[in-house]
Amino acid sequence: SSAEAVETPFSARSRSILRSTGDGEAEKPDYAVELNADNFDVVLKETGATYAIVGFFAQWCPHCRAYKPLYEKVAKLFNGENAAYPGIILMAKVDCAMKMNYKLCQKFSVPYLPFLLWGPSSGFAYGKWNGIENSNEMHVIDHGKTSEQLLDWINEQTNSSFVLDDKNYGQESSSWNFVQISRAISDVEEATHTAFDIIVRHKMIKSDTRASLVKFLQLLVVHHPSRSCRKGTAEVLIDFDDRPFHEKETIESYEICGKDVPRGSWVFCRGSRKDTRGYSCGLWILLHSLSVRVNDGEAHMAFATICDFVRKFFICEECRRHFYEMCSSVDDPFENGRDLVLWLWDAHNTVNERLMEEEESSPLAYDDPEFPKTIWPPKQLCASCRNEDGSSIGNGSSSRINWNREAVYKFLVGFYGEKLVEEAKQHTTGRSSDSVMVPFAAALAIALGSCSFAALAFYRRQRRRY
Repeated sequence: SSAEAVETPFSARSRSILRSTGDGEAEKPDYAVELNADNFDVVLKETGATYAIVGFFAQWCPHCRAYKPLYEKVAKLFNGENAAYPGIILMAKVDCAMKMNYKLCQKFSVPYLPFLLWGPSSGFAYGKWNGIENSNEMHVIDHGKTSEQLLDWINEQTNSSFVLDDKNYGQESSSWNFVQISRAISDVEEATHTAFDIIVRHKMIKSDTRASLVKFLQLLVVHHPSRSCRKGTAEVLIDFDDRPFHEKETIESYEICGKDVPRGSWVFCRGSRKDTRGYSCGLWILLHSLSVRVNDGEAHMAFATICDFVRKFFICEECRRHFYEMCSSVDDPFENGRDLVLWLWDAHNTVNERLMEEEESSPLAYDDPEFPKTIWPPKQLCASCRNEDGSSIGNGSSSRINWNREAVYKFLVGFYGEKLVEEAKQHTTGRSSDSVMVPFAAALAIALGSCSFAALAFYRRQRRRY
């Protein structure tokens, strides 16, 4: 089956095609994915990685054997369970010495060994390379004779700053940049699914919470950065309109962010352990990404919707109590989207300040020692966000820092808006072109009997019939 074909090559126990020449020395696990004529198209089509590097080798080639540990050193960053940057680049290898791969290597016009090709993962699937640059957007990597040179080449192509000794791909990394936040679209989708999963499995949809959930889902339909989540959320809302939500309903009944979610892993929000960061980080990014997309006229409704959602559906009692206290301290309605963006940023820093104090008082208070809480954004990401002359523009809970709030606002819009949308568009390439358009101001202002959603539901029901 195709599922078996995809899973097998990713196993760390899979047979190595490039054996170590060391006598009696335990062979290190391979991180580059082993492909062959049978699974090549399937793996490259179904991988979630945006790009792929396919290395063509031969087991009898001495130069290939010498190059293997250099290639694997880079592959370790992107492939495998403990990858520092998972989901970005699929690093694979093909053994041209195997008879079953002869035609595959001819298909990609392999002129010498080892031979490395770079391109979009989708370009490799069912594609070929005829030896001409830019064919299917593929490029020969001819400046990767060492691990450092290969990674430098990758950084140049992706405008990134990956380094060989990176262990974590997270928010406090000194190499954190706009390219990396664009990869967080995967985590935003994962967090959306997880939130809905928690709500359903804990049977939190009741008569006094149902309207709050509907309003939050309506917010997602219009402003979620992922198109697949907007579409999936609309489907859920249609079912809410069709019938009462039954207690025995399961999350498996819905694909709120598409059939590929959940993936069971985190990229940008990956912690040093499986039980750290993850969902809480992903939920914060989701909320920030919503805030920068809200229009002026709907800012306060969006604020109330987010506050109500956290109060009724976030299962950490202390966390939601603190968050709602911050919500309750807002006296005047937000007049524009900028107010919402900066309030949420300020609230996030308030939470981080509280957790920083707890971490300073007790090492056991660390959620993840590899990622201590910090005031955000750090200076290296946005130098203009802090006033060097000591003056203060506006007020904020991070009282020890003189913020230039206008610069902070512009930074947040770029960080959680433009780059996330840019990656979201790439992320949905090849998916259905169906769009979901709902006027948000109207949708939030009315309850379940929303005319907009009733019309949408009627339209989609008609499509189902025919």
